[in-house]
Amino acid sequence: MKHLGVLLFLLGGLGALAERCEIPEVDSKLVEKLGQRLLPWMEQLSLEQLNPSIYVGLRLSSLKAEAKEALYLHSLKLHYQQSLLGSASSNGDDNSDFQAKPSMGQLALYLLALRANCEFVGGHKGDRLVSQLKRFLEDEKMAIGHDHKGQPHTSYYQYGLAILALCVHQKRVHDSVVGKLLHAVEHDHLLHQGHLSVDTVAMAGLAFTCLKRSNLNPQQRERIVLAIKTVREKVLRSQTPKGHFGNVYSTPLALQLLMTSSMPGVGLGTVCRKARAALLASLQDGAFQNVLMISQLLPALNHKSYVDLISPDCLVPRGSRAFHTQAPEDIRVILKVSSVLPPYKHSIPVPAGSSLEDVLKKAQKLGGFRYRTQASLSGPYLISVMGTEAGVREFWQLLQAPDTPLLQGIADYRPKDGETIELRLVSW
Repeated sequence: MKHLGVLLFLLGGLGALAERCEIPEVDSKLVEKLGQRLLPWMEQLSLEQLNPSIYVGLRLSSLKAEAKEALYLHSLKLHYQQSLLGSASSNGDDNSDFQAKPSMGQLALYLLALRANCEFVGGHKGDRLVSQLKRFLEDEKMAIGHDHKGQPHTSYYQYGLAILALCVHQKRVHDSVVGKLLHAVEHDHLLHQGHLSVDTVAMAGLAFTCLKRSNLNPQQRERIVLAIKTVREKVLRSQTPKGHFGNVYSTPLALQLLMTSSMPGVGLGTVCRKARAALLASLQDGAFQNVLMISQLLPALNHKSYVDLISPDCLVPRGSRAFHTQAPEDIRVILKVSSVLPPYKHSIPVPAGSSLEDVLKKAQKLGGFRYRTQASLSGPYLISVMGTEAGVREFWQLLQAPDTPLLQGIADYRPKDGETIELRLVSW
């Protein structure tokens, strides 16, 4: 009995060493203020502006936008199913119809949104959506190649997101598809410009965690378990002295991953509290304006992750706090373009809190300024200014005058009154 007592003591000690990523509650007013930034986006209901991630983020948080959520989901269903499933009977321009279709990542987020509403895809339409996403993955698998020397047409981030979306709906993908993502983790292929892409690694980890819990690919289980351990270790090693994982914008997904299970011997609780402090400091500095980033952060602040969509809390009432809007005052932003002839420089009046994209829209409306953007999962990015297209190995850089590059995109950055923003065509 003495030996048994010692064994139980040791086992208890080992169990105590396995910490969970738990962060203290965040000030509800701060979370509500963050969620309120999604309100203007929830009123943009065209196919180009709809983002299923908004709905997922709200459903995995304690916030709600009352009737806006239901209207937004209805718009998602209407536009996504029409664009993806309605083209077969359409007699319109095939090229324009193709361009209007959501990408692999957008379709995956749409499936996550359905699951966040406690729906499983099913029936004829649902099966066609699943088949479409699986075809996307097969195409990406072929692009990577049997020798793994290629790259996905989109990204490994979208690849992992698609696997996760199918997994939460209990839809199995072929072992060879999962194997490509496993190989990318095992051989450090999840890079961006030569550096570890923390959000991509975290998304892969969330996909693997879902596969493990759902046991959808049992033949790959040993590799999946090892890959989860690998990506968590990579995320932990990426923590900066300030506390972010990689950078401020990859930290929400990293926290979602670390919250999915305990880890022994790494001080996980301390690590996550440090990340929380860094996020709160960034929030107070106004860093989070991007709708995708906000929708990834809200679940983490509410101790949730995308893996929770395996079994969402369908019967548990969510918070009852409603959002309130305030009328903003006007500011003026100086917009400058020196990379064109003649150079452009004008003071643009916009409401306080407007995004840089709002400034560009207002400048175009006033005349003398033109621009074009291209959609992405993270929002629109500039491809043309004043008729000048960004060529190969070129891009339109956003600068706070005179030479401070902006870390956020045009839809995310909120200029201050009197600030000068320059759009500069640069090569890389």
